[in-house]
Amino acid sequence: MARPRNPLGKAKTEGRDKINAGRFKGRKEPKGNGPLGAPPKWLTDTDTNKSRSAWLLFQKEIPWLTESHRMLVGITANIQGRIMANQDVGVQAMNLLRQCLGQMGATPADATKVAVPDGDEEKDDILD
Repeated sequence: MARPRNPLGKAKTEGRDKINAGRFKGRKEPKGNGPLGAPPKWLTDTDTNKSRSAWLLFQKEIPWLTESHRMLVGITANIQGRIMANQDVGVQAMNLLRQCLGQMGATPADATKVAVPDGDEEKDDILD
């Protein structure tokens, strides 16, 4: 089975687009309409769900997410928010959370591969 393709934004963050330039030369991916942005209004923090806080956490910790990922981040933030509010979540919800994190490139295995740049100049390159 072939290895899954990394999103171009993630490859830029990791510097893979420069290391393996040929691999990304002809890559055309749908353009996001910009950065992930603020959580939607319907995503709120309550006593039983801290989904808004979870969204902000994902926004900070997974910088390659764009506006086109908002639905997936909403699902993920909802489940993570329930965990953050100390609510019981079932095995199915935990498995869905794991799958969503994997799709966003945020699993522990992916985290070891991502090297986020330190400088502001390089951050601007990531968003372009």
